Amino acid sequence: MKKDTVLVVGSVAIDDVETPFGKRVGAVGGSAIYFSMACSFFTKVCVVGIAGTDFPRDTIHALNERNVDTKGLVIQEGKTFRWGGKYHDNINFRDTLYTELGLFEKFDPKLPEEYRTVPFVFLANIQPSLQLKVLNEVASPRFVACDTMNLWIDTAHDELLKLLGRVNMLLINDFELYDLTGEYNLIKGLEKVHDLGPEYVVIKKGENGAYLSSKGRLFFSPAYPVRKPVDPTGAGDSFAGGLFGFLATTGRINFRTLKKALIYGSVFGSICVEDFSINNLLKADHNLVEKRYRFLRNLVSLL
Repeated sequence: MKKDTVLVVGSVAIDDVETPFGKRVGAVGGSAIYFSMACSFFTKVCVVGIAGTDFPRDTIHALNERNVDTKGLVIQEGKTFRWGGKYHDNINFRDTLYTELGLFEKFDPKLPEEYRTVPFVFLANIQPSLQLKVLNEVASPRFVACDTMNLWIDTAHDELLKLLGRVNMLLINDFELYDLTGEYNLIKGLEKVHDLGPEYVVIKKGENGAYLSSKGRLFFSPAYPVRKPVDPTGAGDSFAGGLFGFLATTGRINFRTLKKALIYGSVFGSICVEDFSINNLLKADHNLVEKRYRFLRNLVSLL
């Protein structure tokens, strides 16, 4: 595999979403899809997931056109994972109306042989046991990052700790940081996470930006100010895809390159929320991405 190729394993979904700005039934979703769409702006992405025959074929075609390799996306007879949610007037809050796991309930990720040498690995938010399984199948990855959630922190704590001892970077939000460490204080919580293994930690704070930590060093990127957020679904996964995609192309991984990557992540989070599903990610171009990157870079510059 090329030295900047990215592997992602995660969920593939069909979402029914209602926000104060409209409703979409049967919208494409899932962490692996959002991540791949954002990451592919920078480099080739190999996606591992499972979907049913109800998953839209035109989405797979759109992924392939965006330099996403879908040989690891298994299509089986049955139903794709489905999620329904309704957002409040303050769209930072939502209610889950239903979750139908479908084929995802028995998801057992298997890597095509050529995926085993991919240098950059992103383990999206799935069970830690599955994240570990994938990691065990990859030969000497250069950089590994993972996402997780409160459910796994509470129900699969020991497996999650094993995983954290083997990854270079963890992405979580501040509520998950508290659940994982028991610390309300951001700095104390970050110190505890670093002690568990990850050299880098990203704290996602939605419309309030994101922190990057590396054992004594801290950087903050504001979120891009969106005039009319329409649908926040997938924003965190798009953020991760933008961050990881840029990082894979830098040739050098250090705190400086990760600061730039964090800003690109914020750019793609902002693009995602301006329409339902992956619609705005499909419409975005490099001019828009670079314009927003320059805007955010100027916000954090003293010059």
